[in-house]
Amino acid sequence: MSTTSIPAPRTGYSRHKSTRSKFEMFAWLFMRISGVVLVILIFGHLFVNLWAGDGVQAIDFGFVAGKWASPFWQIWDLLMLWLAMLHGTNGLRTIIMDYSEKPGTRMSLQVILYIASVIVIVLGTLVIFTFDPCPAGADPSVLAEFCKA
Repeated sequence: MSTTSIPAPRTGYSRHKSTRSKFEMFAWLFMRISGVVLVILIFGHLFVNLWAGDGVQAIDFGFVAGKWASPFWQIWDLLMLWLAMLHGTNGLRTIIMDYSEKPGTRMSLQVILYIASVIVIVLGTLVIFTFDPCPAGADPSVLAEFCKA
């Protein structure tokens, strides 16, 4: 006969301390927070670009030049780019971890994902902050409000 007894109801459950990192918990939390922030950023972006203005017909080089002349819109678009890329990268990382069976395949897919994400983030950031509204050879009459002769 066994002397092991069932603990009384409502007795505290003691969990074993995990020695693993809390990365997955932070990744899960990041997805929830970034998702909410992205909804706000994207709907703000759509509102300003499409509804508040003259619609999609008004979006051209001059529109972008005028918008990115303001540091507010540069930061807005930068935040939207970074959060969207990190959110998407984390989602794809989770899919890769869940569905790739071989460690070599998993590692290869993750390396490709991370390299592609870094390239897009770096290039997007460079475009936002080095955008020149007065490119060489541009027609000054079209960009008169942005380009000083």
